[in-house]
Amino acid sequence: THVTEFILFGFPSLQNYHILLSCVFLCIYLFTLSGNGFIFCLVIFDRHLHTPMYFFVSNLSFIDMTYTSVTIPKMLAKFLMNLDTISFTACFVQMYIFLSLVATECYLLAIMAFDRYIAICSPLHYQTIMTRQLYIILSMSAWCGGFAAPIVVTILAFKLPYCGPNILYHYYCDNDPLLSLACADLSLNIAAGSFAGAFVILLSFSVILISYTKIILTILRISSKGGRKKTFSTCASHFTVVSIFFLPIMFVYIRPPALYSSDVDSLLSMLYTVLTPMMNPIIYSMRNKDVKNCFPEENRLHLYQK
Repeated sequence: THVTEFILFGFPSLQNYHILLSCVFLCIYLFTLSGNGFIFCLVIFDRHLHTPMYFFVSNLSFIDMTYTSVTIPKMLAKFLMNLDTISFTACFVQMYIFLSLVATECYLLAIMAFDRYIAICSPLHYQTIMTRQLYIILSMSAWCGGFAAPIVVTILAFKLPYCGPNILYHYYCDNDPLLSLACADLSLNIAAGSFAGAFVILLSFSVILISYTKIILTILRISSKGGRKKTFSTCASHFTVVSIFFLPIMFVYIRPPALYSSDVDSLLSMLYTVLTPMMNPIIYSMRNKDVKNCFPEENRLHLYQK
């Protein structure tokens, strides 16, 4: 028989703690929306934050609000009202939107690393290089590239026959959990998924790695300890976000299919679908110095003094 709906059955060992889990995830979701919404509105209405870096931060906040809204409300519906089913079409729509937003965030974090590289390594030319036109084009490229990345993967998975069972051992629809329910040859799907994941993640991470290598080399050439600390503080928040976002996502989307485990994937997915969006507003707002240190004028003054 053809499957018409899926049952989301994430965290089987915690099924008896519905009330506790619903309270925890509801608090996390509300905090994520309010924190990222505050940063998004602050960047829009505060003229002092109309800089390339904080334009990218506002994009990041919008992404975090959106892809948590794609996954957590369905999780809350399961815990609070026992609505654990999702229709066949809705499942693939959720998967496509979620993967698109994750890919967009990967690209956006790479662009933010490039922005910090220009600000620290070429501070005197920052304003002439990172113009308004350029950072808008870079942002649009991240969004377009992110939503283009999972198209093939989603279409291939959608066309597979699903004969049952229909229990999805995950808390949202994702490619690998869905492939485990298909009753067909999966070699093309696995190859397409691995290629798309590796391309997005490795391309983004390579740009970040190269940018930070050049940033660190530039910082090491600063003579004073205070100068090095002040210069690195302009990218400390971004470096923290990259660390907690890319490490789990690399394992989930690049690891060999033989290492797939629903429990491990669900746990690691929590890090970049729940923890990272919740932590981003804390990371970017807990340090008041980030607001003023991000301005390229201060970087130029500091390096000029060096």
